[in-house]
Amino acid sequence: MKINLNALEEVKAKISSLKDNAIKLKINRGRNKIESFEAIIESVYPSVFTVKVNDGKQRPSQTFSYFDVLCGDVVIG
Repeated sequence: MKINLNALEEVKAKISSLKDNAIKLKINRGRNKIESFEAIIESVYPSVFTVKVNDGKQRPSQTFSYFDVLCGDVVIG
């Protein structure tokens, strides 16, 4: 599969601009398992970003790649 590098850079730029802001994530975990929650983008790295979940529970940070967003497995909205 050919990856459009411009689109990947746009995803990175958008996520970088949302750092430290509250966002709503929808994650496709496969087999019709879709998880939705609010989170804050904690850190932005060259190939991944981390989010901290805001649900009142003590859950560890979750890490996602920019390619997950580009493919639609992770939707920010």
